[in-house]
Amino acid sequence: MWIHRWILVLSSGLLLTSSGLQAEDKKPLNILILYADDWRHDTLGCAGHPVVQTPHLDALAKDGIRFTRACVTTSICGVSRASLLTGQWMSRHGNEAFAMFKTPWAETFPALLRAKGYWIGHVGKWHCGAFPKEHFDFGRAYADKHWLRRNGGDWVHVTEWNQRDALEFLQNRPKDKPFCLKVSFFAPHAEDNHPEQYRPQPHNEKLYHNVTIPVPATATPEALRRLPPFLQKPENEGRIRWGWRFDTPEKYQTMMKNYFRLCTEVDAACGRILAELKKQGILDQTLVIFTTDNGYFHGERQLADKWYPYEESIRVPLIVRDPRIPAAKKGTTNDEFVLNVDLAPTILGAAHIAPPPRMQGRDFSVLYPNDRIDPPWRSAFFYEHAIITRKERIPSSQALVRKDFKYIYWPDFAYEELYDLKADPQEQKNLIADPTMANRLTELKKQFEQLREGVR
Repeated sequence: MWIHRWILVLSSGLLLTSSGLQAEDKKPLNILILYADDWRHDTLGCAGHPVVQTPHLDALAKDGIRFTRACVTTSICGVSRASLLTGQWMSRHGNEAFAMFKTPWAETFPALLRAKGYWIGHVGKWHCGAFPKEHFDFGRAYADKHWLRRNGGDWVHVTEWNQRDALEFLQNRPKDKPFCLKVSFFAPHAEDNHPEQYRPQPHNEKLYHNVTIPVPATATPEALRRLPPFLQKPENEGRIRWGWRFDTPEKYQTMMKNYFRLCTEVDAACGRILAELKKQGILDQTLVIFTTDNGYFHGERQLADKWYPYEESIRVPLIVRDPRIPAAKKGTTNDEFVLNVDLAPTILGAAHIAPPPRMQGRDFSVLYPNDRIDPPWRSAFFYEHAIITRKERIPSSQALVRKDFKYIYWPDFAYEELYDLKADPQEQKNLIADPTMANRLTELKKQFEQLREGVR
């Protein structure tokens, strides 16, 4: 037992445990969570994107590890944020849209950190019911519009407000306490009720001006017709929002350029916040996490937004800069399935706090050395999404996600999909009726049922 749970990593001076890496005789780390909105895994310069400019996040990746298979267990703002706070799947925390989750607040990572003496801050988007300001030492919640006017002052872009509030927290925090700050950007989320949708700051108007944004290969009527019939209908929210944003070539270029401008503005704000940590001399005492609440369709399958269990929707960026990462691993990538439910136990591990028994994620700092770990890391996970409003608008969905195959089940329509992700990474050929896949399907359905039961 001890051999499996405690392994001395001599090269780095760290102790590797089944729950994570802990530096002995070290103080608990500060925590900074840079949390963007509607930003999928490949929308980064360091991920090879041909257009978007993210120099500060690229630099963060060079100093840390970028997890290339990071995913969410539910692809929608409120649920994903609840999973971040609780380390639980939707089936357990009970937030199926934008309400407060049912998990006791005392079992969330901010509450556990605060009980340990951390100074706790949240700025920006909340989207989990009423904001519980009393549980934060510094709490400011706002979102839904790109331009805000606070306290009768000038109109200020929401990303600028995020940056200002984050810097105020860092500059005025008690210097004798560790801190945890979650900077919850609204951008690059669309302002859904505004005809322009994406509204960046004027000084970035020339950014991407002379660039032609590549149109996805699957942004075609043929790819739309390969979707389940209920997703093709005009009342489907993904189709409605595609009409708002992407239904003409000209609109596509305008919308995507402004979306990328919002991304670059978030990147600049992240750079300014990280510079403040460096100025204060605490960057190397801080766990920094950049990630997002869900992925995003950029017109693939003639869809917009998220929700559905396809790769564009469920995969998110995850960059981690952690003083405990061995020097040889800085600037590398890792392709294990790291999920949003893993963030809370990882954060708690950095503070030397044991996660509550009902927290379902796992501290992924065990992956930093990239050695064999015991128990082995997950090779599959269960995805779930509830109905939003009605099944014709956003139907419920469930999926078994592996690196080789994906099985999707739509409960409201008893509809199934099966994809060979290695042969068909864009998920264009549904193999559910292929007789040669019968044995494979039986295997996948059995694993699907096991994982579905395991998240309750």
